[in-house]
Amino acid sequence: MHADEYPRLAQLIRANRWAALATLHESAPFASMVAYAPEADFSGFLLHLSRLAPHTRNLMADPRASLVISESDTGGDDPQTLARVSIQGTVVELTRGSSDYTDARERYLERLPEAEQLFGFGDFMLFRLLPLDARYTGGFARAYTLSRAQLEAAARGQINL
Repeated sequence: MHADEYPRLAQLIRANRWAALATLHESAPFASMVAYAPEADFSGFLLHLSRLAPHTRNLMADPRASLVISESDTGGDDPQTLARVSIQGTVVELTRGSSDYTDARERYLERLPEAEQLFGFGDFMLFRLLPLDARYTGGFARAYTLSRAQLEAAARGQINL
């Protein structure tokens, strides 16, 4: 991956709050849109989801998931030139009342303060997507596979991997 791509990747992840979440439903792909909050070092991506949503039930049955974040399509250039990243991993539910849950809730609400009322609803659960790897495309013919360590290094601004 070229050195100038790491800051662009970090900016892409930090600048957005809305992404496609792909889960497995009866061994078939299922995609939906969700809000997310990245942890500062990209070691996890926080998802606050309702048990009533199919994607949440899918995650509870099989924790494997992918989160796809993309630049917005403004209708200008070729959409294949848009930067995007697909983060593959597994989700873990954070236990309500634990210090980890409290810290993650705070982080989530820093990014999405309007979600505060949803934390009062009993059907909402807080998950952390733990990346295994990521596939970043910086534009047409600029695609790279990154390990979890490389993704975390991008968050720190370290580009000499």
